[in-house]
Amino acid sequence: MRLTLGDFARAARSRLDPAVWDFFEGGAGEERTLAANTEAFDRLWLRPSVLRGVGRPETAATVLGRSWDAPVAVAPLAYQTLAHPLGELATVRGTADAARVPVVISTFAGREIEELAAAGGGPLWLQVYCLRDRSMTRRLIGRAADAGFEALVLTVDAPRLGHRLRDLRNGFRLPPGIVPANLEGHDFTVPALHAITEFAPDLDWSVVDWLRSVSTLPVLLKGILTGGDAVRAAEAGADGVIVSNHGGRQLDGVPASLDVLPEIVAAVAGRLPVLLDGGVRRGRDVLAALALGADAVLVGRPVLHGLAVDAQRGVTDVLDILLAELTDAMALAGLRTLADIGPRLVRPAVVRPVGEGG
Repeated sequence: MRLTLGDFARAARSRLDPAVWDFFEGGAGEERTLAANTEAFDRLWLRPSVLRGVGRPETAATVLGRSWDAPVAVAPLAYQTLAHPLGELATVRGTADAARVPVVISTFAGREIEELAAAGGGPLWLQVYCLRDRSMTRRLIGRAADAGFEALVLTVDAPRLGHRLRDLRNGFRLPPGIVPANLEGHDFTVPALHAITEFAPDLDWSVVDWLRSVSTLPVLLKGILTGGDAVRAAEAGADGVIVSNHGGRQLDGVPASLDVLPEIVAAVAGRLPVLLDGGVRRGRDVLAALALGADAVLVGRPVLHGLAVDAQRGVTDVLDILLAELTDAMALAGLRTLADIGPRLVRPAVVRPVGEGG
């Protein structure tokens, strides 16, 4: 019986080829940032209020003017067909079975955009890597808009892929038949090499204007880690920011997303939504992120684990567990709605020196 997202992670590891597991799970460099993302949540205590007459808490959230069943979305995850042949199709359907929340579809998705839009799921957003060939990026955005996607998520922390030692040691290559279904005309076999040759390495803030010129969809910038960049994003016309270190997969040694969240929330001062990506593994993690000012969180690797274990049903089970934990945590903390969540809900955990009595 799988009762936690950790249970799904362990089951997925036993099912996936070790090199594929490393591709999904690994980080850059010594993986300090990868570890920090989850450790940051462990450094916080929740402070409940009692006798609040909560009843059943309400998890509904509004982001970018749209109503979600919960303040949770599925993060962009490349090459999901490595985890299961149905890939993103199972993820979209499985997410819809759990809740009406967005799924962010990667530029490197293994299923076609139009197929995913026709799957009858919830809202879809498109994650965008701006390629050297802007016409390819423009066509992808146009297809997404025509298919009914609701937003663009520009990844801004990847002029090239990070130095991912697990993949280098494994000599990782995409197996035959695993390709980005929405791109054409290139050799994508080695992701890191493709990124060097095809990612635009010289992007600046004018890319936001360019996205505005080719699409009317809202634009969120994913990969913001400083208050200064968050302010620049607002000034450049972004509709939202996603606090993210790319799951620890880009520059190793940067802080956990949760640790820089308060700085970014203070910097934007309510001018645009702030979402958080990285390290969310439990319902109480969602509470902690919201208490520190996030409007919603994105969940990535656990969705891949569910997909690997049981396809569509596995994705549903992972999200059901996470949302049930969120509801339980809200009830036990004395929170009726998301509006009741604030900074008083959390405080840093006190770690006593070794040998100190109590």
